[in-house]
Amino acid sequence: MPPRLAVKDIAFFERPLVFARPFRFGAVTITASTQLFVRVEIEVEGKGRSTGASAEMLAPKWFDKRPHLTDPQSLDGLRRSLASARELYLANTGFETAFGLHAACIGPQVAACAAEDIPPLAAGFGPAEIDKAILDALLRAAGVNFFDGMAGNIAGVDARLTPDLDDAAIARFLSARQRLERVAVRHTVGMDDKVEGEGGVADRNENAGARYFKLKLNGDPAHDAARLAQIGSELAKLPYTTRITLDANEQYADLAALNALVDRLDDDPALQSISANLLYIEQPMPRDITKASPIWRLAARNFIIDEADDSYDAFPQARALGYRGISSKSCKGIYKSVINATRAAAWSVDGASYFISGEDLTCQAGLGVQQDLALGALIGVPHAERNGHHYVDGFADTPADEADAFLTAHPDLYARDGSKVRLAIHDGDLLTGSIAAAAGFASSIHPDWSTMQPLKRPTPRVSQEQTV
Repeated sequence: MPPRLAVKDIAFFERPLVFARPFRFGAVTITASTQLFVRVEIEVEGKGRSTGASAEMLAPKWFDKRPHLTDPQSLDGLRRSLASARELYLANTGFETAFGLHAACIGPQVAACAAEDIPPLAAGFGPAEIDKAILDALLRAAGVNFFDGMAGNIAGVDARLTPDLDDAAIARFLSARQRLERVAVRHTVGMDDKVEGEGGVADRNENAGARYFKLKLNGDPAHDAARLAQIGSELAKLPYTTRITLDANEQYADLAALNALVDRLDDDPALQSISANLLYIEQPMPRDITKASPIWRLAARNFIIDEADDSYDAFPQARALGYRGISSKSCKGIYKSVINATRAAAWSVDGASYFISGEDLTCQAGLGVQQDLALGALIGVPHAERNGHHYVDGFADTPADEADAFLTAHPDLYARDGSKVRLAIHDGDLLTGSIAAAAGFASSIHPDWSTMQPLKRPTPRVSQEQTV
């Protein structure tokens, strides 16, 4: 039986995060934000108390892209998601499995957030971050690492939220997991990123030897086709084959616009190198349009959902529309990733192929990137978008002593570069050895809490009706 626990305390902290360059995707350009840190204390039945931690960047206008919201208002929605989830988790005072606690809270969380005009994707952020910290504390109490703990289903993940599966299917999937020793970096090319020459996509100093590239789209088929042709010409200069994914972040207005892009990929000779190496297209249309628009005519291109992944039902619903895959992001929930990976494996029979991809909203060096990397390496994601390694300057403004401590604890994952500690990318890959070497969720150490500020309290959201 999986261990049961009770949550005794949940605290939120933050640090400012300044980007080394603008990151433009979808409807937003990020030059700075806030890194969230979560610290929980749990009591494990029969084992005493334990402390766990997690981290994630607060990303404006990704979870909630509604145009009437300012960037600060969209971040306030995430802070309110966290505050609501904290109340719910602390209100469950009895002992429960880690997943059982999540399952008890996720429905009330979505409902409470809906009452505050917070959409389901943003509502899930609070539980996702708390769940990671709880799992870290549980693994530390049990004295096991993430991969061994999850193979034994220490969290008690079951099918109570997913009637299309059964408990045995989830247990079988987890017990068969073998940690990926290397996970390739998929290098993102944002809409404002340089394409040609020094600092361009083919510059090894820029792409760190990546063999996989994620190219952002802006939703205009003609503009995107011209830019993809330019990028394809540059990537052709590399002495090895590259694989490509495309991500529109909901910017294609409808199926007509999406059809126009796919027609260009199919027929334009200038896009042949992109088309021939294209793995999938990610979240092209807005989430509400996505859920009402079958794409079977285009399905040969392998489409996946990301922002439309706002519930445990999202993947089966997307599959019925012609989608082949779904993204894993720890900011959307570790248990949902496990469930969706189980589904993809179960559905991939009789010639059918379904998959889960690794996408990165911007996981920063330290807990954020380590926990997301571990999640992907557990469920079998061979390559993952990694934005923090080039949009942010190493550990950024993290105190030097803390950055050095992570370097010492995880020498295969970080390296010193002058005065900075950065991700160590080995022939285009990240190594997972050290994140499996100690008890806890992918880190043998925690950040220095004394150097942080309490998370800023949210301010009331101004509704669209009030602004009219």
